[in-house]
Amino acid sequence: MLVCSCNFITDKDIEDTIVSLLDEDCWQLIVPAKVYHAMEKRGRCCGCFPNVVDIIIRTTEAYHAQRDSTEAEVFDFMTRLKEFHEENRRADVERRRKAHRAA
Repeated sequence: MLVCSCNFITDKDIEDTIVSLLDEDCWQLIVPAKVYHAMEKRGRCCGCFPNVVDIIIRTTEAYHAQRDSTEAEVFDFMTRLKEFHEENRRADVERRRKAHRAA
């Protein structure tokens, strides 16, 4: 399935890249920018990033399930990922500015 139409990247390309990153360090935090950098691509419109995050989560969970990781390790990783996601969401909200009009 085509995930990024700007760069013509399929879900298989993304999954393969994630697995190669996890083979290097299975507990690293993987974000869309890291995946695109590993593929030597860049996000253009970045509309695909939410789908890439879903693929990262799904692929990482499957990777650790196949490797017999302990539940505590997987739970810790997912907790860190959710905290990272929430911190970035808060930062985005804080950066938004309301339109100011001069009276």
